[in-house]
Amino acid sequence: MSGMKTEFTEVSETRKHLTFEVPTDVVEEAIERVAQTYRRSARVPGFRPGKVPASVVRQRYREQILHDVAHDLIPRLLDDALRERGLEPVATPDIRDVVLEEGRPLTFVADFETLPPIDPGEYLGLSLQKPPAVLEVGAVDQALEQLQQQHARWEPIEDRGAETGDTLLVDLTRTRRGRLIAVPGQPEPEGDQSESLENVTIEIGASANPPGFDENLTGVREGDRREFAVNYPEDYEIKELAGATVDYAITVKGVRRRVLPALDDEFAKEVGDVETLEALRERVRENLQANAEAEADHAVRHALLSQLASRLPTAPEVLVEAEIDRRLEDFVRRLMEQGIDPMQVDVDWREFRERQKEAASETVRSTLVLDEIARREQIEATDEDLEAEIAKFAERAGRTPEAVRARLEQEGALPRLRVGIRREKTMTWLLEQAQITT
Repeated sequence: MSGMKTEFTEVSETRKHLTFEVPTDVVEEAIERVAQTYRRSARVPGFRPGKVPASVVRQRYREQILHDVAHDLIPRLLDDALRERGLEPVATPDIRDVVLEEGRPLTFVADFETLPPIDPGEYLGLSLQKPPAVLEVGAVDQALEQLQQQHARWEPIEDRGAETGDTLLVDLTRTRRGRLIAVPGQPEPEGDQSESLENVTIEIGASANPPGFDENLTGVREGDRREFAVNYPEDYEIKELAGATVDYAITVKGVRRRVLPALDDEFAKEVGDVETLEALRERVRENLQANAEAEADHAVRHALLSQLASRLPTAPEVLVEAEIDRRLEDFVRRLMEQGIDPMQVDVDWREFRERQKEAASETVRSTLVLDEIARREQIEATDEDLEAEIAKFAERAGRTPEAVRARLEQEGALPRLRVGIRREKTMTWLLEQAQITT
């Protein structure tokens, strides 16, 4: 554009600034063009539609006109300047310091990030360490014990009082003396307050029990009632209760004990659909071995990605922040799958993001190097690769490939899926060329 001035600043390898100054006559022409469109539809008392004087329209609709001019001019000028310089931002540029007034040049700054120069170095025959996929001594027995615990049954106890290891089902009321139970972040109010809870389970002897619970509840039977006070120590781990005295009134609704099934052939038939305990043991061993081998493979892949990441000293901040967002969303989704409200979790989200920064940067740098290797080696995700991946999704979700593809197309996710497939193919290719030692 004739007379327009731009100034390019390379803040870092990834961050760039473009400063624009657009001549007054260009700005005036754009304002006049937009004002004419307003004039055709403007409704101003005392004037017929389409006959409102231009000066009146420009005065009455000044803010809207300038807004439209900015949204028309700035993207076009920015696109042209980026294209002329061969710059490709990795995300939408941040437009700031906009000055747009009648009779003055338009000035603004575009702040954006680009990919740094990527030199993957030598990547054929990389040396990688693979940990041995060896089971620990006793791993099979431990897994069988866990299965045994998972299939334990509860039996009511009626012929004796509760002992260590038994579980009580109770209703309880707790009253904190002298002051209300504190709400974090709020002033602590005065006065007693009671809280009643129904169908609470208490295991006698559990490490999480408050002080004095085991002594006061050992020996109880169904229908018994116990009242006692608990003096919480000053260093108690639950801060709201530290140093407090709480009165408990507990009604026992049931006493149960956990009975483990015998580890025998009948147990194997019930939990593993196999005929003997020895067959179940062998299946457990095979599963543990497969998991160990998968972990070893994962370790090799992580070592490869770490090597690739080390070849790129920096990554665009916007991509690192996007990766942190993805990790945060993944964490929140896992909480929700467990029935936990993320808003009720005691997590410092700012600290969580900060802790993820280093790993997120490594992930971004490794994938950028991976993409550069794919480009150099002309590794692509073919249509056949895409269809095979969609078929896998469909099988896991119990849906048809057509339905999955339609959903991915609707969400605009197919290009992202292709990128993931290409990266996976590049990883496989690099591992095939690597020198892997165990």
